[in-house]
Amino acid sequence: MEQDYTVTPQEQPHGALIDKAHLTPGQIVEELDKYIIGQKDAKKSVAIALRNRLRRQNVSDELRDEIMPNNIIMIGPTGVGKTEIARRLAKLAKAPFVKVEASKFTEVGYVGRDVESMIRDLVEQSVAMVRSEKSEEVREKAALLVEERLLDILLPPVGMSGNSDLEESVEEEGLEVASKVPEEDEQSLERELNRKSRQKMLERLRSGRMEDRQIEIEISGGDGQGGMMQIFGPLGQMEELGGIMQDLMSGIPKKRKKRRLTIAEARKLLEQEEVQKLIDMDAVVKEALRKVEESGIVFIDEIDKIAAPTTGGGGKGPDVSREGVQRDLLPIVEGSNVSTKYGVVKTDHVLFVASGAFHVAKPSDLIPELQGRFPIRVELKSLTEDDFYKILTQPRNALIKQYRALIMTEGVELEFTDEAIREIARIAAKVNESVENIGARRLHTILTNLLEELMFGIPEQITGKRVKIDDSMVREKLGQVAADRDLSQYIL
Repeated sequence: MEQDYTVTPQEQPHGALIDKAHLTPGQIVEELDKYIIGQKDAKKSVAIALRNRLRRQNVSDELRDEIMPNNIIMIGPTGVGKTEIARRLAKLAKAPFVKVEASKFTEVGYVGRDVESMIRDLVEQSVAMVRSEKSEEVREKAALLVEERLLDILLPPVGMSGNSDLEESVEEEGLEVASKVPEEDEQSLERELNRKSRQKMLERLRSGRMEDRQIEIEISGGDGQGGMMQIFGPLGQMEELGGIMQDLMSGIPKKRKKRRLTIAEARKLLEQEEVQKLIDMDAVVKEALRKVEESGIVFIDEIDKIAAPTTGGGGKGPDVSREGVQRDLLPIVEGSNVSTKYGVVKTDHVLFVASGAFHVAKPSDLIPELQGRFPIRVELKSLTEDDFYKILTQPRNALIKQYRALIMTEGVELEFTDEAIREIARIAAKVNESVENIGARRLHTILTNLLEELMFGIPEQITGKRVKIDDSMVREKLGQVAADRDLSQYIL
């Protein structure tokens, strides 16, 4: 008899349903469609992986830690959207994201980067992300504190400067000053005058009428000395030692220096100082480490470069190093503790997305243990002529839109006919077939060659005009180069 595993809403762990504000797998694919053409299978796989993270947060405590992420290997030629899918996915999830190339890593014992550095880079990215979020939260309060500091410089409160200084500052700004002050009421009137003057000065500051006025401020000397106290090393222990040294250096008071700036310039520097004072860095680090462990995404590109082809023979030389990198990568992907200067990070629930062209090696050439850590495999298709047409026109960041925006800054309107765009797509597909398939990157080369003379002539030769690119112009510029295979190799 089959068991019913259906969970009713009342039985949901913690009594919580998935927040409707989060994107469903279908909505994630729709968002990816705005920037990436085709590759439905890959988009579906990453959408499910992202949604599963949210689902895991709603599982009971005893099972939550047991649910591991389904790491993905994307297989396909260069330029078909593998990196873009991972990058856009991280933006949608607002998750820490880092892209690394597997070929840059070396086995432990060799000179070069160790695989743990990818997690340290991810932590740095997460800390920067959380710090930026916290900065936005306190920016309004920081702006008010900056106004007070500017007022203290322009019109110091009573007691911070003499009465003569106050009168001089007030007269300079055209504010009212009492001509005669009785001696017995001098202090009270001085405070009242100071309060009213500061209020009027504040109104002028907020109206923007004083932004060009020069003032002298005292600011921190910066990180010039601290930047030299860095410890480099291939191991996590060196990172930890570097963190301890930075903590020790942070206890030393920084030198402050005086600078003469406009109020507009001073406002920016003072705001940075006030924001840093308001942010609790301990809370930032704690939140950043939590984000890494719960929602971090590592994109490992060119993973096929560390796979030793079975036809390579020998098993010596570089193949030994390749397998060594795989074995070093294995515990990171499987789940381990990595030491960083902010603390120890567990990688058990970090999502790893790997990609490779696998022209020479095959996914099965990876060591079996590593293959098992990437249970989801998705093959991305080569781009067709129709895909190139859509890439040029449909995405929000389409190349045609980018070039039109660039040239519009010079006062020239660029227009492409539909036939011209289709001809560009046809040439791109043809060159990829005959020379080497570099995917959508071929479009950059073709458009650069097509618009080279036009962009060189702006603004001296072409100003205030509307330039129309039609199919005949595309054929005239690129037809001969595309037809000649030798020319295509060097030019397109």
